[in-house]
Amino acid sequence: MVKPTESITRQFWRYTLPTIAAMLVNGLYQVVDGIFIGRYVGAQGLAAINVAWPIIGTVLGIGLMIGVGTGALCSVSKGEGDHNKAQRILSTGFIFLLIASIAASLILFRFGHDLLVLQGATGEVLALGHQYISVLAFAVIFAFGSIAVPFLLRNDGRPNFATGLMVLGAIANIALDYVLIAWFQWELMGAAIATAISQSLVTLIGLGYFFTNKADLRLTRKTLSFSLAHCRGIAWIGLSSFFMYAYGSFMVALHNVQFIKYGEVTMVGAYAILGYIVTVYYLVAEGVAGGMQPLVSYNHGAGNQSNIRKALKLGMVVSVVVGVLFVILVNIAPYQFASIFNSEDSALIDHTVLGLRLHLFAMFLDGFLVVAAAYYQSVGKGSKSLFVTIGNMLVQLPFLFLLPMWFGAEGVWLALPLSNIALSSVVGIMLYRDIKQLDALHLAKHAEHGANASEARAETVA
Repeated sequence: MVKPTESITRQFWRYTLPTIAAMLVNGLYQVVDGIFIGRYVGAQGLAAINVAWPIIGTVLGIGLMIGVGTGALCSVSKGEGDHNKAQRILSTGFIFLLIASIAASLILFRFGHDLLVLQGATGEVLALGHQYISVLAFAVIFAFGSIAVPFLLRNDGRPNFATGLMVLGAIANIALDYVLIAWFQWELMGAAIATAISQSLVTLIGLGYFFTNKADLRLTRKTLSFSLAHCRGIAWIGLSSFFMYAYGSFMVALHNVQFIKYGEVTMVGAYAILGYIVTVYYLVAEGVAGGMQPLVSYNHGAGNQSNIRKALKLGMVVSVVVGVLFVILVNIAPYQFASIFNSEDSALIDHTVLGLRLHLFAMFLDGFLVVAAAYYQSVGKGSKSLFVTIGNMLVQLPFLFLLPMWFGAEGVWLALPLSNIALSSVVGIMLYRDIKQLDALHLAKHAEHGANASEARAETVA
């Protein structure tokens, strides 16, 4: 729970460190899958999981949208002192998850195979990718819950419990990956089943917590309700999070198409390895943003601009500095990073090393953009948060289509970092102006409050 009397710096670390840990543990679902697939299935398996990822990422984006939107609105309501409203929003969020999961399952059953073919998947890559999608279609509700529930737990003042729950899911996933991929040799179907079971543990235990007396926003059968108005608010606030995942998924799909067009299928496998590596940093940035969000939302509701500015500054500094260090590290030991996933396929490793040097040199700007989008979500400016997310896609598209015409496959690798530089320049100016404007409004309110207090004292004396 946010403590108004505690320093914002201490609260930031109290929320952010467990959140980063939880996000990193959650990332083990993907990274461990990648290691087992790379080592036991090979480059074809990595390419298959990469053509499946655009579909997987979009599904996870829906869960993130609902989790972030529900958490932000609950925190604002608690900051305003309206506990009952926060409880109604939480209930709506959970029912929203259920409805959305049913719709997503039906879409995957009908169009999953076609979406793989659209990216150019054929032969073994298509067959392996469809293995993964077929299992995901049955387990969408757990995919949603595994990403949404930890956000809701943190907003309920239980960041450590959320982290512990993610650790449990990760351990289960590692054990099941070994059994189903390495031992039973079920390939991508084994990876999907392992992930689904692990996500179900996180979802069911986390959901059960909100029906106990330990929850601040406790739910019972009597308090369960659904509000279309709250549902629209949840979707609007969390929409940029969905587009962040959807944008990422769409760009992965386009990269897959371009690599096959200007290079070869092995490059898709190398791109998959880069995706697993960058996931580690991206989840740190998401953890910083997720830890910052309850603090900014609460202080926005309470009208404390000073604390909002401090939390945002801390979030920006941590995400960017960690990103710079990560870039340095992958450039010092690129072959060591690549060989974690496959140590035998020299062509795959060489493509991966080239990608690490060209594709990730501006990776720290991803952290800047993630935190900026989270800030706008937290203060209820969903349109600007959406601009950051959609802008990333729109700016990257011309780079992704034009650069390969001039530089071949190397141009595909360069599209992301160059577009990040362009967008970050615009978002940085926008964010600076918005903070200055909010500071001016904050000072004006304090001046008005002081003037009213002086008038009141003067009338009392008179």
